Amino acid sequence: MGESPVSERVAVAQEFVYGPVIDWARRSPFHTSALGHSAHPPLTDLTLGCWIGASILDVVGGAQARSSAMLLVGVGLAAAGPTAIAGAGDWAEMTGTERRIGAVHALGTDVAVFLLLGSLIARRRGRYALGMRLCLAGNVILAGAGFLGGHLALNRGTARRTTEAD
Repeated sequence: MGESPVSERVAVAQEFVYGPVIDWARRSPFHTSALGHSAHPPLTDLTLGCWIGASILDVVGGAQARSSAMLLVGVGLAAAGPTAIAGAGDWAEMTGTERRIGAVHALGTDVAVFLLLGSLIARRRGRYALGMRLCLAGNVILAGAGFLGGHLALNRGTARRTTEAD
């Protein structure tokens, strides 16, 4: 995937769409070396935890869990902003194969966020079955995107940070 010309086109498209935000994200407080690693991976735990929790409530909670599942989708969407900013700051410093894999990871998460936004809208309009399906579809896409993100952070070391003292 990292050598694919399609992934290069995705990276160019991501740069075009998010260009004005990328430099700002690099300078934001969400892109820091204070932790010794990127803030993006731990922030993904919050978003994913909310959205997976919503799907679990959808499946096992029944009608009485609808408001809690809707709340979790909304909190996950609110947390997606800082998570994306941290990821964009990281991606801005990537080159080559890592940049292309990161672009495909970002595309997957973008699609999933729009599905989850659709889920929240559907739930707020009383279309719970549609909201559940959109949430589940978003979580499936996030599983693939998360695999790519984990590969970048763990196998390729893109989440590591060094301080001036190192």
